Amino acid sequence: MADMKRPQWIAASIAILLTVSLYALTRDQLFGYHPIQGSAASTPAPQGQLTIDTILHHAKERLTDDQLTRIHFLESSISRGDVLSQKLHIYHQLARFWRDTAKIFEPFGWYTAEASRLENSEKSLTFAARLFLQNLRYEENADLRQWKATQSKDLYERSLKVNPGNDSVQVELGEVYVYGGLAMPMEGITMIRTVADKNPNNLYAQISLGNASLASGQLDKAIERFSKVVQLKPDHLEAVLLLADTYERKGDKAEAIKWYSRSLPIITIPGLKTEVEKRITQLRS
Repeated sequence: MADMKRPQWIAASIAILLTVSLYALTRDQLFGYHPIQGSAASTPAPQGQLTIDTILHHAKERLTDDQLTRIHFLESSISRGDVLSQKLHIYHQLARFWRDTAKIFEPFGWYTAEASRLENSEKSLTFAARLFLQNLRYEENADLRQWKATQSKDLYERSLKVNPGNDSVQVELGEVYVYGGLAMPMEGITMIRTVADKNPNNLYAQISLGNASLASGQLDKAIERFSKVVQLKPDHLEAVLLLADTYERKGDKAEAIKWYSRSLPIITIPGLKTEVEKRITQLRS
C-alpha cells in the first residue's frame, strides 16, 4: 500500500475505516456489458438501465451446480409463500445465501431490500438503504452505481414516509443524489444543507457537505466543514483523516502531518494505524 498514489491511499484508508464494500467482487468483469431490459424489479427502471434480472443472471454464472440448485429452490418458493412472514423468511434466506455463500453484494442487497419493503419499518428500510449507499460510493461501474442509487433512493424515501423527521435519513438521501449518478447532485446538496442549517451541530451533515466540497475541488470549504466536526468532536477519526488528506491535496505538508499524527491515538485498526505512520514518514522525507 505504501506505493499507492495519495488519493488512492486515503480512499482505501477511509474504506477500511468505514468497513464498506465487504462483498464487492470484480464487477467490471461481471457487468462490463450493455445491460438488457429486465422485468423483475419492484422499482421499475427507465428504458435501457440495468435491472435485477440481468444482475442475477450474471451473478448465477459464478455459482456451482449445487449452489444453483439451492438458489432455484429458494426462488421458486417465493411465489408459494402467500403469507407475509413466509415471504420475509425466504427473502432473508436468499440474502444470507448471496452474502455468506456466494459473497456477491448486489443480490444480497437486493433481497435485503425486498424484505425491508415487505416489512416497511423505518429501521429495516434505512438499514437496506445504507447498504446500497455505502457500496455505491466505491462503485466504478456507472450502470451499477446508478442501479444501486435508484434502490437506495427508493428505500430512503419509503423510510421518510414512515418518519419524515429523521434528519439522518434526509442527509443520507442527499448523499445518494450526490454520489449516485442520478443527474441531480445539487438537489442532494440542498437536502443536506437544509439539515446543517437547521442544526449546525449535526456532525453527519457537516461531514457530508465537506465530502461534497472535497469532491468538487473546493478544498477550503471542505476544511471548514471538517474542522467544524473536529471542534464538536475532537476524536472523530473520519474528520481528522479527511482534514489530513485535504491539507495534503492543498500541498500543505505541515498541516497534513499534524492531522495524520493527531489521528494515531484514536485509530483502533492496527493496519490503518501502520499505513498512517508510513504516510507521515513519506511526507517528512
